[in-house]
Amino acid sequence: MDDIIKILVIDDDDTGREALTMLLRSAGYEVTSAATAECALNFINREQYQVIVSDLFLPDKSGLDILPEVHRVSPATEVIVVTGYASAQTAVRAMKEGAFDYITKPIDFDELKMVVAKALEKQKLLSENIYLRRQLQGRFEFSNIIGSSPAMNLVFERMNRIVKTDSTVLVTGESGTGKELVARALHYNGTRRDRPFVAVNCSAIPEMLLESELFGHVRGAFTGAIKDKPGKFEAANHGTIFLDEIGSLPLHLQAKMLRVLQEHEVERVGSNKTVKLHVRVISATNSDLENMVKQGGFREDLYYRLNVIPLRLPPLRERQQDIMYLTTFFLEKQCRLMGRPPCSISKEALEVLEQYSWPGNVRELENLIERMVALTDAAVITLEDVPAKIIGGKPDREGFDVEMPAQGIDLVATISRIEHSLILQALKSAGGVKAKAATLMGINRTTLVEKIKRLKIEK
Repeated sequence: MDDIIKILVIDDDDTGREALTMLLRSAGYEVTSAATAECALNFINREQYQVIVSDLFLPDKSGLDILPEVHRVSPATEVIVVTGYASAQTAVRAMKEGAFDYITKPIDFDELKMVVAKALEKQKLLSENIYLRRQLQGRFEFSNIIGSSPAMNLVFERMNRIVKTDSTVLVTGESGTGKELVARALHYNGTRRDRPFVAVNCSAIPEMLLESELFGHVRGAFTGAIKDKPGKFEAANHGTIFLDEIGSLPLHLQAKMLRVLQEHEVERVGSNKTVKLHVRVISATNSDLENMVKQGGFREDLYYRLNVIPLRLPPLRERQQDIMYLTTFFLEKQCRLMGRPPCSISKEALEVLEQYSWPGNVRELENLIERMVALTDAAVITLEDVPAKIIGGKPDREGFDVEMPAQGIDLVATISRIEHSLILQALKSAGGVKAKAATLMGINRTTLVEKIKRLKIEK
């Protein structure tokens, strides 16, 4: 890897140019020098320089006149302008033309070294941002969403149709089906890929804080609001906001959400001023919003505003032919992350995975693969490595039998009572920590929060 920093010095004063060249070389930089703008432009067209230090007044052109040519040939190169005739007007013009900084003669070499270091740090941050953006775009390519089943092909077909639009999308599906992955893929492959992607889990933020998190607040809006704070919608301006678990949004905030979507503007808590927005909205839920609308738990007008383009992700039990591809992908991923040689899975073990119902969907499969890779040193995952509940297709706790009374039962009410009791027991065992209680029950935290709200369990 080439770590050499190349600097071009442009100055028609031979003594000053040579002195500056020697000082920069002594600081460890590779330095080329030129006495005229024409000579410098010849160098620039043949060589890549990280930094150019140019005198303002040159025999054939102003140091400012070469800035557009530098930025045309090498946009990442930073130019530092030097002059013995400082003026505010010249400094302003230099910065407007794209100079990184402006220093005066006689040059303080310590100051110059500091300015050069800042210019290089800016370049490093820009290159890292570009690299990360490319990595994100690569990570969320459609091809990285694994699946070739008919159910997933329908998903891909619809994603291809909507990826270049700004249409509002509602992604539905059970927990663990990959709703956020799809939302990110739509963003990073769309026209807003270079703009922010802001994800908000509506069920994970306490209700009293959710309005401020989404829409922002002004100083003094409530106790603890010591300064103005923009919300997630403003943070996502010109990009995409992903509203996960939108079904958990309280009714009083649904009205404000509707206004934001209709008017394309947001009003911070405690303010009567509006901020215009240009945001693509992708929301997701594992709840039945249509049923919630019928029961009065979700606004009908907001539902239709969110559900412009519906995108349903199938549960893993509906795409079992994808399990082989997903398993292979997760095995490769986990072996790489754990720094161990690649491993495979036996035919018998794979058949068991393909027959399991996967209530936790893709997330459950990925967690299982991680566990099996971590707990075995063998090159092949065998049936012995697969947990008993997967092999039997049943939960870990067996023996939970219920007899049907002769007069019949109210199934929904019975299941609700069982859920209510088990959730209370899990919360008690977990000391009230929802994430731990969810782990004890084999579900994710967002699902537990939804059940607590639906069953009206006192926290």
